[in-house]
Amino acid sequence: MKKTFVLVVLFVLPIVAYLFFASGVTKFGKLSRLTDNIEELGFSDQVKFKNKITVLGFLGSDVQGRKGNAFNLNQKIYKRFYQFKDFQFVMVVAEDTKDEVESLKKELATLADNDKWNFVAADDSKITSLFNSLKTDIELDDNNSTPYVFIIDKELTLRGRSDDEDDGTKYGFNSNSVADLNNKMIDDVKIILAEYRLALKKNNVDHVKNE
Repeated sequence: MKKTFVLVVLFVLPIVAYLFFASGVTKFGKLSRLTDNIEELGFSDQVKFKNKITVLGFLGSDVQGRKGNAFNLNQKIYKRFYQFKDFQFVMVVAEDTKDEVESLKKELATLADNDKWNFVAADDSKITSLFNSLKTDIELDDNNSTPYVFIIDKELTLRGRSDDEDDGTKYGFNSNSVADLNNKMIDDVKIILAEYRLALKKNNVDHVKNE
């Protein structure tokens, strides 16, 4: 029994991990670079985009009304990927939503470890400025909120699809739609994680060769 377990760990798990990443990479290739040089989170000292793979959302002043979106993202995306190094969620909220944010964080904590859920507060002008720097075809509502979330890479570039079969250029993912999260966002997060994983592996190999 022990030998079987060891064999599974040594041989089967690496193959499963490879297929996990390869499935997305084979289907879509690399994610398109849609917008370079988006704004850094200048209004937060602890949370930054730089050197992180970020799922960015805008709850604005409608934290209570967007709870369903947060739960969809938690179940479909966060729980699947939060253990990957340098992966984070960033939700931008209005400055007067502290109580609603604390309530949401407590509810999320009952579903999974919520350490990589980050809520950053800003005034209306800063929220709008950050959102506009994404340069998408999506708009914020009157609460500075949207159901759409966005993938930001470690170099502050918005990543997505330039030839999506439904949207043409796909800037973000509709967290109201479980189908959009299941059929598209999961694959795209897999791809960007695999992209950085393969780049790290290549860098390590090159480093060894140069020693």
